[in-house]
Amino acid sequence: MSDSNRAVARGTVHAGPFTLAYSVEGEGQPALVIGSAIYYPRVFSQNLRQSLQLIFVDHRGFARLSGEATSSDYTLDVVLDDIERVRRHLGLEKIVIIGHSGHGYMALEYAKRYPQHVSHVVVIGTGPSHSAAHQEASEQYWTESVCPARKAKLARDLAALPAEIEAAPERRFITFCIRLGARSWYDHDFDAAPLWEGVHVNMPVFDHLWGEIFRDIDIANGLDRLDVPVFLALGRYDYLVAPYATWAPYRERFKDLTVRVFEKSGHTPQLEESALFDAELLQWLAAH
Repeated sequence: MSDSNRAVARGTVHAGPFTLAYSVEGEGQPALVIGSAIYYPRVFSQNLRQSLQLIFVDHRGFARLSGEATSSDYTLDVVLDDIERVRRHLGLEKIVIIGHSGHGYMALEYAKRYPQHVSHVVVIGTGPSHSAAHQEASEQYWTESVCPARKAKLARDLAALPAEIEAAPERRFITFCIRLGARSWYDHDFDAAPLWEGVHVNMPVFDHLWGEIFRDIDIANGLDRLDVPVFLALGRYDYLVAPYATWAPYRERFKDLTVRVFEKSGHTPQLEESALFDAELLQWLAAH
């Protein structure tokens, strides 16, 4: 079956005032990708869909909202319950759980809570936390290792940021992601705007999860009880999150951790080095 003809199943799951969209693509072992059901299909390769059934699922930060929501509607616990709700809705007994960037915390915490339903955890482009110490490590890495051209590109993009946020404050998460391209991509001139086309965001969810929960999270909690193997994929040129060396104090807390640093990637190695990423991931899944 050609890529253009491969079947895609779409649907929605209602969770409180939110409507979570999902997209099921490909064949093979089921792998649930947490995030946007619009954005994330664009950054995983078509070839990977030949070996895995990729299930792209909104969380509440990307879901359509009907009615009013309060802070109690977008806690991390609620997000984890939503993932479990989707798993049950789709009738999946065991899944590979995949989380990129901040969604890596969601994947890891879901596996801690529901280990009986997780065969593998894949965390991509995630730092140990968004704490002040880890942000400082990211800044130091940027200051000491970045070429002048990359720094100049960031300065130009950040100059345009205030006006863009003022014009569309409800899109500031997406605007940040696009304008921080020099910190995000191996090719610092890469334009990520098309990846975000049509993506809806609920800023209070991101403000709470990214600004508070992931700032204070301690991923070491519960790792001693997690028997599921974990694959951690990082990009050498990722200046959005703490550099890979900051994972050192946590490594021994995992029972089964595999780390891969992709040399020509920034924050999104599954897109930037898709062939190598696919090969490393599939080889790891086969071995675990």
